[in-house]
Amino acid sequence: MPRRVMQGLVVSDKRDKTVTVLVERRVTHPVYKKIIKRSKRYQAHDAENNYKVGDNVRIQECRPISKTKTWEVVGTVVAGES
Repeated sequence: MPRRVMQGLVVSDKRDKTVTVLVERRVTHPVYKKIIKRSKRYQAHDAENNYKVGDNVRIQECRPISKTKTWEVVGTVVAGES
């Protein structure tokens, strides 16, 4: 089974080897049919502490590293790449 990959914004880098990534997705409201934004924060593993607040990164599913950390940062999203 392939690993899920998501793209989001780093909102916190205070913890050692961990960044918090905010992932936003757009969904259609079931009754009103209007497009609304839903967001969720993921704790992602950053072994070298390379990523800082404001970076646009791609995260990928991995084995559980701690109680809340089951994602790892794959790399930075370059402008023009989707």
